Amino acid sequence: MDKKMLVLDIDGTLTNSKKEITGATKAAITKVLKDGHVVVIASGRPTPGTKKVCEELELHKYNGYVLSYNGARITRLCDNCVVHQKVLDKKYIPEIFDYCVKNDLGMMTYEDNDAITGTRIDEYMELEARINSIGLREVQNFTEYVTFPVNKCLLTKEDDGARLACEELNEKYKDCLSIYRSEPFFVEIMPKGVDKAASLEVLRNILGIEKENIVACGDGFNDLSMIKYAHVGVCMANGCDECKEAADYIAPSNDEDGLCAVIAKFF
Repeated sequence: MDKKMLVLDIDGTLTNSKKEITGATKAAITKVLKDGHVVVIASGRPTPGTKKVCEELELHKYNGYVLSYNGARITRLCDNCVVHQKVLDKKYIPEIFDYCVKNDLGMMTYEDNDAITGTRIDEYMELEARINSIGLREVQNFTEYVTFPVNKCLLTKEDDGARLACEELNEKYKDCLSIYRSEPFFVEIMPKGVDKAASLEVLRNILGIEKENIVACGDGFNDLSMIKYAHVGVCMANGCDECKEAADYIAPSNDEDGLCAVIAKFF
């Protein structure tokens, strides 16, 4: 049997609209694990924000991995070892922070089990903290406070504002940063070359798994790279149009146990 890799986004893919993993989906994934395949969580969430789902699926018992911060960090779950990561060059943080202040965007990053910000706390930051079950703190002198390695910054603004910011920042930093939207109101600021596809290439080489044996499932803007990269790119029926156009297979929605159909078809 060729060992396959099943790669799963969390929100809108693995979990339903209630942010729950259904019993049927969990049972299907457990069978994949027991059959000797590798299950990888690939999420824009910070590492602590993936902990609950990884524990629920007991991935630490089956040599599972998590690609957090959109792939900027790869963690082996059996021993919580960080096997690969990329960090932002800190010189860009003050520049982007100034842009956010001038254009009334929120800006946050992650320290241990907290999200931290130097701008006004808004509803989108609160949503990010709530989804990830992490704290949310406002700090003084944000750019001086951030002395630790940063895998990702997250900018927040309503749809049109986020779209414009993404366009303007990409125009300025396209040669040195990876910048894209993961939700209509989230703009991800990543080290250059970081996306879910790039981290999957690193991980598959570590594990010796052929690209032809990778099935990647997602629904959002930040899943597009891995849907294009995988031998079988899957978009959920609830996914964005761009992902649907790029996908090899459209699965039922996350509220219809869509991953069960994927597993039945490809595993």
